[in-house]
Amino acid sequence: MSQKSTAPPGLTSYLRTLNKNDASSSIEHLISLLKRRQIRNSRSVAVATANLLLRVIASFRWTDVNQLIAHIKYVGQRLIAAQPREMAVGNIVRRVLGLIREEAEGDGKGGNTSVYSDAGLDTISGPKGNTLGLTGSQHVTSPPPKPAFSVSTGSEDVPKPTKQVTFAQGHQFNSMFSLLSHPSSPNQSATSTPPSTSHSSHSAYQPAPQAPSPQHTHHPVGPSRDLKPGIIEGLQEILDELASVDDQIASYALDHIHANEIILTHGSSLTVQSFLLKAAAKRSFTVIVAEGFPNDHEATHARVMGINPQSGLSNNADADAEDAPELFHKTLASAGINVILIPDAAVYAIMSRVNKVILGTHSVLANGGLLAAAGARTIAKAAREHSTPVVIVTGVYKLSPVYPFDWEKLVEVGDPGKVVPFVDAELVENVDVINPVFDYVPAELVDLYVTNLGGHAPSFLYRVVSDHYRAEDIIL
Repeated sequence: MSQKSTAPPGLTSYLRTLNKNDASSSIEHLISLLKRRQIRNSRSVAVATANLLLRVIASFRWTDVNQLIAHIKYVGQRLIAAQPREMAVGNIVRRVLGLIREEAEGDGKGGNTSVYSDAGLDTISGPKGNTLGLTGSQHVTSPPPKPAFSVSTGSEDVPKPTKQVTFAQGHQFNSMFSLLSHPSSPNQSATSTPPSTSHSSHSAYQPAPQAPSPQHTHHPVGPSRDLKPGIIEGLQEILDELASVDDQIASYALDHIHANEIILTHGSSLTVQSFLLKAAAKRSFTVIVAEGFPNDHEATHARVMGINPQSGLSNNADADAEDAPELFHKTLASAGINVILIPDAAVYAIMSRVNKVILGTHSVLANGGLLAAAGARTIAKAAREHSTPVVIVTGVYKLSPVYPFDWEKLVEVGDPGKVVPFVDAELVENVDVINPVFDYVPAELVDLYVTNLGGHAPSFLYRVVSDHYRAEDIIL
């Protein structure tokens, strides 16, 4: 009990006080913890950031959704400035901003349904004065307009609208044309004549002029419904994703680990451990663990032996120190895995016998490269020399849209006293000691990323980035 009372602040203590303090005090508290590195690593930082934004959104009042977006950006900028190398902060802020924009766009469409969302539905709508999907306030009381365009037939006579349907009589044409073309009015049927592909008839295809709807160009000034419940629900889904990300990644373990293989890993990544434990339920294999000296070796030894280091986890461990007792209940050896612990210097010598390298990561960049615990780049280069595949296990929340134009600025430098003790005064005075906490591993040294969404090649990550982040939120 005495050790728990004297433990430094961390993620668990911050979450306990989050609901007791107001949003402004909680922001200042998290900024202080990030600056002092009392909350570090992607998982803890992402959980703290998501819970803080949930608290901020729940207490913030706005009349325009743009006010909320500006406020979240301001909070995100302050958190990023407190610890720029923790990219999980920016990732969560960008996802929350995208969530807010999606809710606002959905509200705009709900207030006045876009004519493009009704393409292909007129064929099954009954009344001509109302298109399927319109609310009661949006009923069209005016007579149906004339066809918006016509097809040139080489004569002055304009075909009647009934003859325009002859180009698409079957239902299979209806669905295709509804996907590839948008009617110019709510009453224009999806079975209208498809546009001609010839260049000569393109000029005859002129849609009728329409007044642009303001809701198609910008968000309404005041939302017609309360967006807060939907935003909070989306944030809860992000928190659920963070809580279950390791289990989701581990579900793909049997697809990548086979019987009697020799797996090389590095450091004390909890994601890697969960991945290996899941495969150990049905596979028998050997794991070689590089200790990760000098920043990660204590946590690596503790993770391998199942001992909880009372002083807390190391710099590169995946969890907060206050949560450490739950992480050491089951070791790789207790699951029936043959575990061999080696120093980092022996990696190249043993790589010729390794079948696969599985590494954790601190963050993944938009070009397919990654930041991982120091020593990961050496392992990846040795694997490339021996044509050994390198598999990276990581959650999507670690995927950042940041491009590493100058990757050296992204590498955090740690305490040089861990490399050369300060008691060696003569040596310390005559040399410059640099202790990088992380290594940058370029995309060409990685063969596969296994995320909670499945396996992806490094060259495919740009698509995952575009699916999770909005272009307007890339630069905060």
